[in-house]
Amino acid sequence: MSRRPIQTQPQSRGHEGGQWSTGLCCFALCCLPVFTCKVTSAVGACPCLPLLDCIGCVPPASLAMRASVRERYGIKGSVWSDCLYGCCCYPLSWLQISRELKRRAAAAAQASSSSSSSSSSVRYSALTSLQGAHLV
Repeated sequence: MSRRPIQTQPQSRGHEGGQWSTGLCCFALCCLPVFTCKVTSAVGACPCLPLLDCIGCVPPASLAMRASVRERYGIKGSVWSDCLYGCCCYPLSWLQISRELKRRAAAAAQASSSSSSSSSSVRYSALTSLQGAHLV
């Protein structure tokens, strides 16, 4: 029996338009305040924005981040679904936002690197703003 090394790695599925690329996961339950601040910073907003979530029964920062990501990537949903996830699944919602940003940035970097001759510099520059922002 001969063993041949794998020449190409399996590719991940492309993002289906209008869908979140990941589900909800329980990892964000650990160190939630730090995690939410890092995700908010990666989006380009003030890192202290999630601190507003503790002033009412509806978390404004969580709703704003979900709506922003949904709009940016054309993900189906509404303010009502954002409110439901933000209120009932708060930490899981933040993790889903984080993973969505990470996967979309990686896909964009991969697309850029395949069309550019200097792939390592493109990949580095595309992911620089998100480095350290995700715990998964």
